[in-house]
Amino acid sequence: MTSSSTETRETQATSAEQYLTAGAARVRAFLEHALNDADAAQSPEAWPIEVQGPLLQALCGAFHLSDFERDIVLLCAAAELDPAMPALCMACHDDQRLRRPTFRLAVQVLPEAHWSALLPDAPLRRWKLIDVGAGEGLVTSPLRLEESVLHFLMGASSLDERLRNLTEAVEPPDALPESYRQHAEALLSAWNGQPRTVPQLQGNATRGKRALAAAVCAGLGLELHVMRASVLPGAAAEREALARIWDRDGILGRRALLLQLENGSPAEWAAASDLADRIEGPLVVTGSGPLDLDRRKTVRITVNRPGTDEQRALWQCVLGEHATKLNGELDTVVAQFDLDVETLERAGSRVRETVDQEGSNLFPLIWEACRSEARPALEGRAHRIQARAFWPDLVLPQASLEMLHTIVSHVRQQGRVFERWGFAAQSSRGRGLAALFSGPSGTGKTLAAEVLANELCLDLYHIDLSQVVSKFIGETEKNLCAIFDSAEDSGAILLFDEADALFGKRSEVKDSHDRYANIEVSYLLQRMEAYRGLAILTTNMRAALDTAFLRRIRFIVNFPFPDFALRRGIWDRMFPPQTPTSGLDLEKLARLNLSGGNIRNVALNAAFLAAEEDCPVRMDHLLKSARRECSKLEKQLSGSEIGGWA
Repeated sequence: MTSSSTETRETQATSAEQYLTAGAARVRAFLEHALNDADAAQSPEAWPIEVQGPLLQALCGAFHLSDFERDIVLLCAAAELDPAMPALCMACHDDQRLRRPTFRLAVQVLPEAHWSALLPDAPLRRWKLIDVGAGEGLVTSPLRLEESVLHFLMGASSLDERLRNLTEAVEPPDALPESYRQHAEALLSAWNGQPRTVPQLQGNATRGKRALAAAVCAGLGLELHVMRASVLPGAAAEREALARIWDRDGILGRRALLLQLENGSPAEWAAASDLADRIEGPLVVTGSGPLDLDRRKTVRITVNRPGTDEQRALWQCVLGEHATKLNGELDTVVAQFDLDVETLERAGSRVRETVDQEGSNLFPLIWEACRSEARPALEGRAHRIQARAFWPDLVLPQASLEMLHTIVSHVRQQGRVFERWGFAAQSSRGRGLAALFSGPSGTGKTLAAEVLANELCLDLYHIDLSQVVSKFIGETEKNLCAIFDSAEDSGAILLFDEADALFGKRSEVKDSHDRYANIEVSYLLQRMEAYRGLAILTTNMRAALDTAFLRRIRFIVNFPFPDFALRRGIWDRMFPPQTPTSGLDLEKLARLNLSGGNIRNVALNAAFLAAEEDCPVRMDHLLKSARRECSKLEKQLSGSEIGGWA
């Protein structure tokens, strides 16, 4: 903020305080006049409107206050600002307990008094301009000016504390995609209509909808605040109070409200519909659920993430002069990360700050910023695996390794092939970059996923099927939808472990449960085809998978139980260089008929045995550890496996 704008705000605040102080002095004069029982000729004069101040006039105009109601507001403001008011109130009430103004006092001392100002639907109480405290009766209860109203009259806009705990302000974006222009016009048209229509923004641009609404609000001189579905009160009376408080502060601070209801429950959508019906100011709802309004109309506007060309243009706008340092590398970024407007701007801001401070290489900063900004959306829905494995850690048949390298090539080159070489326009089907890792437990499927994540510099998320599959109809699809929607921004690798539990063969329909189970599988197949990132599915039972599902898998990588040569390679890589060893015979160790996961357990347990004895890892430690591991597997060690060890 410039020094001139700061000085202007300070001048305006000083002027507002002077006007309010003068108004408070005027109502105090009425109390003093009544207390002294002076004759009518000495009563304070009428208050010319030109000396009331623009903020008080704006308050009266916005809420249609009468002169009496205006003076009640000033009386309550005087109680906050004038240290002489408590004594005056007690004296006028002739009651030491009543240190604040009451309705009875206002009616007795203020001109043009009318009892209708006390009604619940009258402006003072309907719009929560004053708070009626606890007392023996309505007319003798203490009155307090709501804090945000007082701040407004003092020239400082603030939000009610109850709203601050429920909402967050959204900054307007620096730029919007050209395709959003028609969305902005539709939103404006909805707000300008009579009666005012509630725009419902649907589509996959979760944060892009917020950015669109914030941009439209900025053009109207409004500040956008977001309220999430999870904080909506359950009781109708609480929602009515919330609506009135919001409308009051929305008018005072020129604010609009966005109800964010993506993935909201039916109860949350019902509460949102009721709240939307009660709010009178500019309102927008995001999400594709059923918004059922009685008093207002709804218009649906579909807002999707911008296309690759628009994302590239947004990056150039956000990065400014730094964008000239990128030699075609933005194509790689927009091919991997499908960001909406708000997320892209935050990532760009982070890049600019880092470049200005450190002068680092731009492309790695952009890549890491995209990962970091998109990460929170998935954190609560899946477990992020810290990938530590690299190509040398994998011991697989050559064909399997070549298939993994092919997967890497497809992920890296999808932008060139689909966009620049035109394959995206050739078919309406999605990119569907999914891979199936098939093989027994412990053969390196998760390890291979870590290798791919490290090679591609992408996050790896393990999907917990116990949190996805639900016995309630429709809940599984809802959970899958939330995962895939959250993953779109991040470009993350999704790892569905033991996928046969979720992606099994679609059964013959014999009852309603079979029908809904088949719907879940069909929905999953559809989302996999549309997902731009890499989805890795692991299974121990490939035969259990639906054939229609297999047709949509681009890669199938086999992870066989390791033979002697592979087991020797695994043992050769098993002990870190800093681990002390003595007399290890890899040929004998490779005769143990175990998978890679079990071999790791044997090696790790042997290391603990050696550490306890304070000696290097020896063959006798490994033999003892192997016996324990096989006992756990209910497997007998044969003579051919351990012959010659003793």
